[in-house]
This record gives sequence, structure tokens and C-alpha cells, in this order.
Amino acid sequence: MRTCSLRAPSTSDLSSIHRNLNSSIHGGNKRKPITAMPSPISRSPRLSIQCAVRFRPCIDIHKGKVKQIVGSTLQDSEEGGSTLVTNFESDKSAAVFANLYKEDGLIGGHVIMLGADPLSKSAAIEALHAYPGGLQVGGGINSDNCLGYIEEGASHVIVTSYVFNNGQMDLERLKDLVRVVGKQRLVLDLSCRKKEGRYAVVTDRWQKFSDVYLDKKTLDFLANYADEFLVHGVDVEGKRLGIDEELVALLGMHSPIRVTYAGGVTEMADLERIKVAGMEHVDVTVGSALDIFGGKLAYKDVVAWHAQQEILTV
Repeated sequence: MRTCSLRAPSTSDLSSIHRNLNSSIHGGNKRKPITAMPSPISRSPRLSIQCAVRFRPCIDIHKGKVKQIVGSTLQDSEEGGSTLVTNFESDKSAAVFANLYKEDGLIGGHVIMLGADPLSKSAAIEALHAYPGGLQVGGGINSDNCLGYIEEGASHVIVTSYVFNNGQMDLERLKDLVRVVGKQRLVLDLSCRKKEGRYAVVTDRWQKFSDVYLDKKTLDFLANYADEFLVHGVDVEGKRLGIDEELVALLGMHSPIRVTYAGGVTEMADLERIKVAGMEHVDVTVGSALDIFGGKLAYKDVVAWHAQQEILTV
């Protein structure tokens, strides 16, 4: 359960929040510009804040390189097509980004291996060594290798396709993971796409729909086996189209454990939209939009926003 003192929101609360949000974004009253505070640079990680909205950084690795890819195009490329869309490729190593996040005191970032090749695994381990205990790792995680990544320095392992196997949830595999690595070190990736008006968990590089849909019952059940959820809004991820507010609101209302949303952030105002729509219970990851990954959104401004959220919860 959450440790913060906020009460659980009602359906009427959510409706009111959405009305206010829509009014501020689309209505006649112009919004005041969001001004970032000066970027505080810390040389040691801050303590984890359990009820603050946090910025969770990312390091996506493809064939050993730090890249930002439109994830839904990855599988097609591996099948011999030429549809892989790469937004950015860095000449810096994964360890360099890990050190940056360590210096800025950002806890709980995600290192994702977009492929099980040796170069990507090596780069991920270098990042974990650079920031032991500060990063989570995902990509090809299973009950045989999960403990090895914890021993290399990961705080958590992130799992999706191994648990949601062949379009169905494999409860025995999930229980095996918990037995090996422990609930407190397991993050379930519930990245999803819209299907017939509902959000279905997708696997195999987001190409395959599972029969698991995100709702209160599902989130309550899976929270018994995980410490956190990670949810990419796949329909907007990597495309800089704006966030999926409906999905953020669903997560904010129904997730009983910490949850991080990723997908579509393009400007500072999107961070505030996530904070409001998620009722201050949903953390946020930003990838392609950041200037450190070739985008226009200043990383230092996002770090400053993160620090401001911590101050507001004190």
C-alpha cells in the first residue's frame, strides 16, 4: 500500500480533475507558463520519496548502443524489414548516462535491453556497475538470469514477456520469479495498447496482444507479486504525440503500488498533466523528448521539476 497520506480518489474526484485539466489545457483561460527551478546537482543519491511524483530516467540499449527507438517498430526490423524507427543514437556509453543520473540523485531509472545480444548485456552491466542500487534492468529477464542482474547491482528486474507468455499470463512463471528474486525486487512491465476500448498488455516487443486487460482487479492481483509497475502507453511511445491521459488516470486511480508511466511526453506541461491526471500517484519516464537524447526538452529542467516535487511533499 502507498505510504503517503493522500486519500483514495473517488469517481467524482476523477471527473472533477479531468474537467479542471481540460479547462486548463483547452479552455479560454490561458495557462501560466511552467517555470523550472534552477537545477540542483547533488553528488550523492537522495533518499527515495514514497509519495512524491518522481522523474524516472531511462537508458535504452540496442546492439550495445544507447538509443531511442519507437519500440513498436523493433520486431519488424528483426524479421528482415526496414521499418525500425530510431529517434536517436548516442556516442556516449550507458555507463556515462548512469553516472549522470547518479550525480543528479535520480533513483529507480530503467535500463532496458532492446535485444538479448551480448553487446547490450555488457553495456547494461556497465551501467549497473556505475550506479549500483540506483537502476532497474529489463529485457530478456527470466527466473534463470534475474538474480544475476541483482548481483551486478540492479535494484529491481523488470519483466514482461516471460510472464505474459503466448498471449496469456503464466502465473507459475510469475511465482517462480518471486521465489528467486523476491517481490520487493520485481517490476512488472504492463505496457499496453488500446483494443476494443480497453488497455491490453502487449508483449514480444509490443507486437502481441495478451488477454490481460488493465483494470482495478488486474492491478490489485498483480500487486501481490511485484514492488512496482512500469507502463508504456505504446500507441504514443516514442512518437512525441502527447501523453495518454486516459491511461495515466486509470493508473492513478487503481494501482495500489508505485507505478511509472512512459509515452508521449514532449514538453514540461506534460509532466504537470501526468501529475494531475494520475492524482499525484504516477511517476514519469521521459525518453526521446529530452535534449540528452536529441530532443528539445531540457534534461536540467526535468531534473529541477523532479526536485520541486520532493520539496512540495515535505
